[in-house]
Amino acid sequence: MSGLADEASVHLASYDPAWPALFELERQLLSRTIRPWLVGPIEHVGSTAAPGLSAKPVIDIMAAVESLEASREALAVLRSEGYQYAPYRADVMHWFCKPSVSFRTHHLHLVPYRSRLWTERIAFRDCLRSDPVVAREYGELKRRLAEVPRFDREAYTEAKSPFIARVLKRLIGEALETET
Repeated sequence: MSGLADEASVHLASYDPAWPALFELERQLLSRTIRPWLVGPIEHVGSTAAPGLSAKPVIDIMAAVESLEASREALAVLRSEGYQYAPYRADVMHWFCKPSVSFRTHHLHLVPYRSRLWTERIAFRDCLRSDPVVAREYGELKRRLAEVPRFDREAYTEAKSPFIARVLKRLIGEALETET
């Protein structure tokens, strides 16, 4: 992420029951602000969307857009609402931090609706919400990882990837089995 991830420590907080309400407030603002670019729902994703799971206290929001190109004009509109654009994984999403890159209360991901990234994030979030074993294992992994790369968010995120990939592979296999 070229320095963006390294500016703040990885700090996990216990689940806060206020997180869904904080998401809902932001969802309402975004529904009005970026309505012209939305082609699907605005979703609460990430660990703050999974009740009981500890998380970095940053509300992760994913909004469905037609394409990255078609939603490019939304970047300026979001800036006026306090979102700072950060060119992270710009080939698959527009990514924003609020109120700043160094101090974050919200992440916003404009993602093409039903793209692979969209589908995987929703599937993983739903799995965390419905499977207490996966949620517990993920929570334990996050706690271990937060101790090691204390000031490297990118390394923390990358270290979670194999676990997420395993869960997604299992979910995709289960989905295929139910279709046949």
